[in-house]
Amino acid sequence: MSSAKNKQQPESKTVIEVNDLVTHYGQRKILDGVNLNIKKGEIRVIMGGSGSGKSTLLWHILGLYQPTRGQIKLLGNDIHTMSFNDQLKLKQDIGVSFQSGALFSSMTVGDNVALPLREFTDLDENTIRIISRMKLEVVNLGGFHKLMPSQLSGGMTKRAALARSIVLDPKLLFFDEPSAGLDPVVASEIDDLILSLRDTMGMSMVVVTHELDSAFKIADKITVLDKGKNLMTGTVEEINKSDNKRVMDLLQRRSRHDKLNPSEYLRRLTQENYTLS
Repeated sequence: MSSAKNKQQPESKTVIEVNDLVTHYGQRKILDGVNLNIKKGEIRVIMGGSGSGKSTLLWHILGLYQPTRGQIKLLGNDIHTMSFNDQLKLKQDIGVSFQSGALFSSMTVGDNVALPLREFTDLDENTIRIISRMKLEVVNLGGFHKLMPSQLSGGMTKRAALARSIVLDPKLLFFDEPSAGLDPVVASEIDDLILSLRDTMGMSMVVVTHELDSAFKIADKITVLDKGKNLMTGTVEEINKSDNKRVMDLLQRRSRHDKLNPSEYLRRLTQENYTLS
């Protein structure tokens, strides 16, 4: 299995910076002092078990949630102190490929891809049509622009969503479970597209995934989250050689839940302020 070769130079600048990020859902702490430093041209994979906080971290980086504490910088900009107009301008340098694809069902594939161009540029319709078709060609969907999303397979939907996310040539690209629900061959094709975009367009990427094969294929570095904390960050080789029990549990798909004593289980069920552990 091949691994990603990061072509960035040692002096590559930081494009995503997360400092001491803390957030809560109600009284429950979801992220607990997370730190990230991602360089230009890097593919950073975020991994962790269910409930580890990886998707919540992604939404915070995108500015969709307000943290309890901490700082997030994208391309040198603190996203929580920027003006609304500056935020809109920054978002044109950001592409997002959602897990479900999030295509508009009432619009053709071509119109879905063209939508950001119509929203954020003053280009004429002929130019917009050409650019959107070019991006569909990039993701191997040339000629499918007239189809409706309901006519696409799962893999085609992912690729159409990817075409839309890159139509403005963003500097930062974010993926939420890009290969989830796909068969191994199609998932590998998505991985190849991610690597190709990094190498040909110089994009920096954050990929949230639980697919080990995909992570090991595309990642320059992997950050492993556990219970909202940054458990470890390292190269694929460093992650594979880790002797951290939590990391090994994730890699070897071992259950992290301890057996509960019957009397303790009954006590938990009957206590007055029953909460999730």
